[in-house]
Amino acid sequence: MDWKDIYQSKLTTAENAVKAIQSGNRVVVGHATGEPQVLVEAMVAQAQRLENVEIVHMVAMGKAKYCQPGMEKHFHHNALFVGGTTRKAVNEGRAGYTPCFFSEIPRLFAQNILPVDIALIQITRPDEHGYCSFGVSVDYTRPAALAAKVVIAEANDRMPRTLGDSFIHVSQLDHIVETSIPLIELPKPEISEVEERIGYHVAQLVEDGSTLQLGIGSIPDAVLLFLKDKKDLGIHTEMFSDGVVELVEAGVVTNKAKTLHPGKMVCTFLMGTKKLYDFVNNNPLVEMYSVDYTNDPFVIAKNYKLVSINSALQVDLTGQVCADTIGYKQYSGVGGQVDYVRGSSRSPGGKSIIAMPSTAMGGKLSRIVLHLDEGAAVTTSRNDVHFIVTEYGHADLRGKSLRQRAEALIAIAHPDFRKSLITHFEKRNQ
Repeated sequence: MDWKDIYQSKLTTAENAVKAIQSGNRVVVGHATGEPQVLVEAMVAQAQRLENVEIVHMVAMGKAKYCQPGMEKHFHHNALFVGGTTRKAVNEGRAGYTPCFFSEIPRLFAQNILPVDIALIQITRPDEHGYCSFGVSVDYTRPAALAAKVVIAEANDRMPRTLGDSFIHVSQLDHIVETSIPLIELPKPEISEVEERIGYHVAQLVEDGSTLQLGIGSIPDAVLLFLKDKKDLGIHTEMFSDGVVELVEAGVVTNKAKTLHPGKMVCTFLMGTKKLYDFVNNNPLVEMYSVDYTNDPFVIAKNYKLVSINSALQVDLTGQVCADTIGYKQYSGVGGQVDYVRGSSRSPGGKSIIAMPSTAMGGKLSRIVLHLDEGAAVTTSRNDVHFIVTEYGHADLRGKSLRQRAEALIAIAHPDFRKSLITHFEKRNQ
């Protein structure tokens, strides 16, 4: 049968498509800005006929109505990373959190550790060969679709067609709903003076010819401001946003020095504005792969001078990094931080950088602490950590004793807290 006939036979409405979801199913929803908004809305609209449907998602950029009070009987959200629209539900016990490295999520699906009943995905319309691109979200979305018993696809003609290992054939889809709606956008963040100073210090650690992994938010964007004088930078990252596009346009990111996928920018998902989505559409410069490839530490390590840049909530004086909890409260998730910390540590000339403001709560609390808060999770162990950066400079902890680490970290703590940190450290170590 011609692929066009297959495609036509599977076209339906969102209302009809989500009738395939049954009580007790596990439903994996496409990630972040790739969330299939129409399908999720249609599923939530049928809440009254459903009970105990598990919704598996990482960063939920949509409205997450399935997490709202009163939905507990119908939906249970299992967060693999906690975001702004799901955090309250997780910390009130109406939703759950499953700790895992981003790179290992596809294995959870493929090996039936978390069997996938339904995959709700967003893709492009098919090309002339009947293949649809996963666009801005390949990561765990493509592996979930390949592992699912039933695949329900939202074919959005506004989804950019990204290249790489980013495709699925219409014959692999069970129900298709055509849409034409704008993708979820992530506006560029405002960058504070403190974040600018952090960006400056991080940029000093980036050498010409480095390949970068960038997280998301104002600090990574601040770093990009200070890379304009660098040469032949490359990108191998889990995600990138509009700031990287500006470096490409400025001739700073050329990918010429890359030792893995030379000449190409490699990532697994995208979050940004329409400018970013237009840039990646049918762009051979950008290749997207599933997260079990992009975030595999052994793959990452094949990149020469891989510099990973991530953030933290707290760092104790031994170098333990907490990036995903505030005390007992789950704030975010591990994501790809440890994947890239370990990958960059194996990269020839590689560096891993954890960057954060020195204080929180408007300067009332130090983020560099004698010990992590009670209940706080260790995201990156003290054995893995390399550089810690604040607005006061950087501390290189590799090969340092506990005392040397404490001294280096106190030197980049906020001046208001340095004396107290010294006093408490000396008292503890008498």
